[in-house]
Amino acid sequence: MSEHQEDLLKDIAIQVETIVRELVEAGKLKDGQLLVIGASTSEVLGHRIGTAGVVEAAASIYKGIEAVRIVTPFIPVFQCCEHLNRALVIEESAAMRFGLQIVQAIPVPKAGGSMAAYAYGKLAEPCLVEAIQAHAGIDIGDTFIGMHLRPVAVPVRPSIRTIGAAHVTMAITRPKLIGGARAVYDAEQRLNPEQASFHCE
Repeated sequence: MSEHQEDLLKDIAIQVETIVRELVEAGKLKDGQLLVIGASTSEVLGHRIGTAGVVEAAASIYKGIEAVRIVTPFIPVFQCCEHLNRALVIEESAAMRFGLQIVQAIPVPKAGGSMAAYAYGKLAEPCLVEAIQAHAGIDIGDTFIGMHLRPVAVPVRPSIRTIGAAHVTMAITRPKLIGGARAVYDAEQRLNPEQASFHCE
């Protein structure tokens, strides 16, 4: 590996760490919440998605994610490519906790993608699940993670808009607002029940 390639891989890890930290802060992610990651290592290295995946790039992305996860232990979930119907790599214990549908396949770079294949090899007890509803997500290389986010998704603008040559988008999610005109959404606007001038039902 050339010195230029080594520097690029170091930069990727640092940049990913930065944007993951920004997302965690923006979404106030808590321990045990789901963060879905879609990443095309081909796009990171300047190639068309799905054509030139590189495990070393996946390792750098993973390293950046782990640097933040150690501090805020969210659950990382890695989206596979279309050849595995965008299934997701996750720890089996987390899949069981969330009641997720486990499916059978082992991702490899040519069927699943380099990022998912690398993550599968790094997790303690990995499995694949068919779908999730994650609390937040990062998309590196326009892999389209929206199908795996909870409603309602809220875009987060990262300070770094590209990782290598790959376009970056991020989102957090929030609960749906219900109740109409009389509903209160801000905790600071709550009334003491004894002060309420009207009551429902």
